Amino acid sequence: MPKKSFVARSRIREGRPFPLGATWDGLGVNFALYSAHATKVELCLFDARGRECERIVLPEYTDEVWHGYLPDARPGQLYGYRVHGPYAPDAGHRFNPNKLLIDPYARRLVGALKWAPALFGYTLGHRDADLSFDRRDSAAYIPKCAVIDPSFTWGEDRRPARPWSRTVIYESHVRGLTMRHPDVPEAHRGTFAGLREEPVVRHLRDLGVTAVELLPVHAFADDHYLEEKGLRNYWGYNTLCFFAPQPRYLASGSIDEFKQMVARLHAEGLEVILDVVYNHTAEGNELGPTLSFRGIDNASYYRLADNPRHYINDTGTGNTFDLTSAGALRLVADSLRYWVTEMHVDGFRFDLATILGRERSGFDPSGSFLDTVRQDPVLSGVKLIAEPWDIGPGGYQVGNFPPGWAEWNDRFRDTVRAFWRGDEGKLPEFVTRLTGSADLFNRNGRRPSASVNFITAHDGFTLRDLVSYAHKHNEANGEDNRDGHDHNLSANYGVEGPSEDAGIEALRLRQQRNLLATLLLAQGTPMLLAGDEFGQTQHGNNNAYCQDNEISWLDWDAAARPPGQELTAFVQRVLSLRERFPLLHHNRFLTGRYDPELDVHDVCWLRPDGEAMGDDDWNAPHARALMMHLDGRAPVSGLRVPGTAASLLLLVNAAEEPVVFRLPEVASVHWRMLLDTTTGGRGPRLPGGGEWTAEGRSMALLAVEHDEAG
Repeated sequence: MPKKSFVARSRIREGRPFPLGATWDGLGVNFALYSAHATKVELCLFDARGRECERIVLPEYTDEVWHGYLPDARPGQLYGYRVHGPYAPDAGHRFNPNKLLIDPYARRLVGALKWAPALFGYTLGHRDADLSFDRRDSAAYIPKCAVIDPSFTWGEDRRPARPWSRTVIYESHVRGLTMRHPDVPEAHRGTFAGLREEPVVRHLRDLGVTAVELLPVHAFADDHYLEEKGLRNYWGYNTLCFFAPQPRYLASGSIDEFKQMVARLHAEGLEVILDVVYNHTAEGNELGPTLSFRGIDNASYYRLADNPRHYINDTGTGNTFDLTSAGALRLVADSLRYWVTEMHVDGFRFDLATILGRERSGFDPSGSFLDTVRQDPVLSGVKLIAEPWDIGPGGYQVGNFPPGWAEWNDRFRDTVRAFWRGDEGKLPEFVTRLTGSADLFNRNGRRPSASVNFITAHDGFTLRDLVSYAHKHNEANGEDNRDGHDHNLSANYGVEGPSEDAGIEALRLRQQRNLLATLLLAQGTPMLLAGDEFGQTQHGNNNAYCQDNEISWLDWDAAARPPGQELTAFVQRVLSLRERFPLLHHNRFLTGRYDPELDVHDVCWLRPDGEAMGDDDWNAPHARALMMHLDGRAPVSGLRVPGTAASLLLLVNAAEEPVVFRLPEVASVHWRMLLDTTTGGRGPRLPGGGEWTAEGRSMALLAVEHDEAG
């Protein structure tokens, strides 16, 4: 194929090496691309129809950055790069100027990735595999980068700056949240515009959550093997670009839509947290496509094996981003700062975050990335949440991230599931998780809020499915139900899936209330999966990563039916109680130690007969019931000052049979039942020293009221 020739039409000047990316300054556009090993970089310009119309060699190379300035370029200009250098996979280099490359700093992408053999730097099917060299042009199949005008009128936007101790996270998906919402305009469904619609915002506000955590919104690719099966990468853990929003989430095509969504949520006091994937990219292993980083500077961006032809795969996706490399580290830090300063987000949840802290010697809480974030004046001031595991060596690091970080606590998830299912010997650890998981987090001045507690998340069963299915049902994924995990700690209570048995359905509903109450009343930061508040089902699919359809989309019709409304009202009530009573968001670890100076225990654990729990009680394998007494007189800080909060009593009975509890007796005080999971509502006023029969598999919350209060 003859090589295309292009007539140089645009004026080119030297430009600047900083900032990286394509930067509109009101007069022209500066282009800057980091590559430590390239020999030449061509800037490729495209017309509105996506046809390449010009190639311009960037004239300057400063501090490993190629750069040039186009005084005639404007916002909306489509572009990409072709990068020259050695194609030497055995040395870690995979330059191929026949492949159009996405700018890692692109703020907007136009068009979708179209899978074709031309996307690969080597010739598919060649006997030499990735050691071969492919000369086909990939431009027709790759999304184009677009220059943006960053100006936006934020008006009086203010970050809610919700304290960690009073944060309640709602994990959701941009498309899934609104695709089936009848009150969202059809053109806005599944987009950032849909998420700012009043019915959606009102639901979040009225529910009582304080932060919306969105599954990945960075531009990502649909896997080829999924497309062949008529499926999509729904979750989005397959990043193409760390600065650009996913194009199909933009109803208008403008990134201003994301900013408008953030401003709308902020106006209602709701924070925005992004689930971000900096541990790997969509380019896969050495047999994957050349889309961006691989062709720009493979050896700088990826963690390579002893044989640099191959990649270290601590992610299970084929590659691992190398945050020990200065260029890659700068990219990630710049991306995070961009989303905070320009897009006004309030925090991040880092997918497979152990990788971000893994140095050459293993995981290090003082590693390059973690130290970079910790000292950064912008990033250290937002919410940082780690998913503290990966599949690499020493990958499980729950509790080991540095101060300033919160962490997903899977120990909370597994213990609470097992306890309410009725597994033996779980009571001691259940209490530990209920009181903030001090065994994991009580070090270096960290607080209970560092434990992000969850029962369910996007990965796994929904809450309703957790009490309806004993086994996964992932047939729709096209892998013969082999995908997804089997350790679900779930139960179906007699029937697998939907049941017409009223008794089974009543028990399932009560178990949902028990699990929700445990999550929302425990010390730590609760995270609620979107839809759990009204009983969303995925029909037993516990790995719906590829289901961009009604399996995953929230069923708002179900939310409007009486069972959904009742469960939603229960969640609203529990969250209002959490906000109302300080001891339910107490941000100091409860110890149970006696304070002789103030004559108080911050927490006491009591047997159902009202006596203190002893060693034999804790160690009894069949023990499933106890009372937890939170004393409002305990100090709320390091100051030796008695607290003034209302004391609380939590009654827990995970046994199948009813249990009689004798309530603590305090002079001139009675107990008001604030919540009973048997009914979902309030209960009676009970005298101190009186008895209360808790139904099997139930939980109740009581508060002290003085007798004179009536």
